[in-house]
Amino acid sequence: MTITESVTLMLALLYGASQLWWAGKRFGLVVALVSMVAALIIASSVTLLIGTACGAVLLGLLHWWQPARVEGQVRINQLRDGFQHLLLFALLIVALQYTVNSVMLNAGMTPWLARPNVVDAFLPIAGGIELKGISAGIWDHNHPAAAVMLAIVLLTGLLCKRAFCGWACPIGLIGEKLYQLRKRFIKEELLPPAWLDWPLRMLKYLLLAAFLYLIIFGMPVTAIPHYVNGNYHKIADIKMAMFFLQPSLIALCCFALIFIIITWRRQGFCRYLCPYGAVLGLLSLLSPLKIRRNSEHCLIEAKGMKCDKCTRACPANIIVHTKTTVHSDECQACMRCVAACPKKQALGFGLSKTRTMSARSVMLIVIAALFVLPLASYLAGYWDSQTPEMIRMQLMQVADRIGH
Repeated sequence: MTITESVTLMLALLYGASQLWWAGKRFGLVVALVSMVAALIIASSVTLLIGTACGAVLLGLLHWWQPARVEGQVRINQLRDGFQHLLLFALLIVALQYTVNSVMLNAGMTPWLARPNVVDAFLPIAGGIELKGISAGIWDHNHPAAAVMLAIVLLTGLLCKRAFCGWACPIGLIGEKLYQLRKRFIKEELLPPAWLDWPLRMLKYLLLAAFLYLIIFGMPVTAIPHYVNGNYHKIADIKMAMFFLQPSLIALCCFALIFIIITWRRQGFCRYLCPYGAVLGLLSLLSPLKIRRNSEHCLIEAKGMKCDKCTRACPANIIVHTKTTVHSDECQACMRCVAACPKKQALGFGLSKTRTMSARSVMLIVIAALFVLPLASYLAGYWDSQTPEMIRMQLMQVADRIGH
C-alpha cells in the first residue's frame, strides 16, 4: 500500500471514528480505535504508520478550518457534498501519482512514486473475472484490488441501496457540476417523455448484461489462470488508460455523446448508461434500508396540504410524496428528499418509518465499506500488485501489440 493510499485510508477511518465521538457513540469509538491499533500492529508497516500520523494531522487541520463539517454539525446536503469533494480530491491525488509512475515506467526509468493499487477499481470486468476465479479457488496477484473494489461496491448496494452513487461516486459529482454549469446558461430541462425515458433507462442494463456475458460465458473457469497470469492482464490498467488517452474516432464520438447526456440531463450518465448504477439498482431492491414516509407526520396526510418538496428535491425524478416506501432502483440514498422535507419525522431512510438513520450514519456505512475492507485485504496480503515494475516497464513498450 502506497503512502497516498495509506494517508487517504487512515484519514477516512479517523474521520469515521471522530463522527462516532461527536455523535456520542463512545462504545463504537472504542471499537474503531482498538481495531485500528490492532491493524497497525498486525501490518507492522511503516507506510501505514506514516499514513496514520499524516491522517491525524490532516484531520486536525480540517477541524481547525471547518469544525462544523468535521463534527458533522451541518445539513444533510452539506455533509454529503463535503464528503464527495474529499473523495474526489483524494482520487485526483491518486491519479497524479499513477500518472507520474506510468510516465517514468514508459520512459524506462525506475519510478520514485509507487503505483497506487486503488486504480484497479477502474477494471470492473477484470474484477468480475477475479471474483469468479476466487469462487473456484483461483486468486489473482496482478490486480487483486480490482476484485476487492468491485466487491465493496456490490456490498454497498446490499447494505444501503445506491449510496455509493449518491455519496461517493466521483463521476456523479462531476456530472452534477456540469449540469449546474449548463443550467446557468440554458435553464430549460427538455426532458425526454415518459414513454422514451423508460427504454433509455434500460440501456445501462443492456451494458450490464454485456459485461456479465463476458464474465460468465466469455471467460470459462478453466481459462481464468491463463488470463490472470497473461501479459494483457498484467498491464490491463495501462491498456484502459490508453483507451481514454488515445481514443479512436468512434470512442471520441461516444465520449462526446456521454458529455452531452451528463451535461443536459441531471444524473444522465447514472440514469441511462452506468453499468455500476444498473447492478447497484438491482442489488438495492434487496437492501433493507429505504426511503420511507411516515403518514402520521407528513403534511399531506396530517393537514391535507399540497406538499411535494421531497419529490422536487429528488435528482432521479422519483415521485416520493405519494409513496409510503421508495423501492425505485434509481434511488441513490442521497437523502435530498429528507433534507427538503419540512417535517423532520415525516421522511427518513431506514428499516421502517419509525426506525430511520441519520445522514451521518449513512456516511459511516459508506466509509466502513470503502475503507475497512481494503485495509482488511491489505492485512490479508491481497491488495498490493505482485507484478514487478521491471515487467510492467517491458510490457508497456509493446502495449499496443498485446491483446487478450
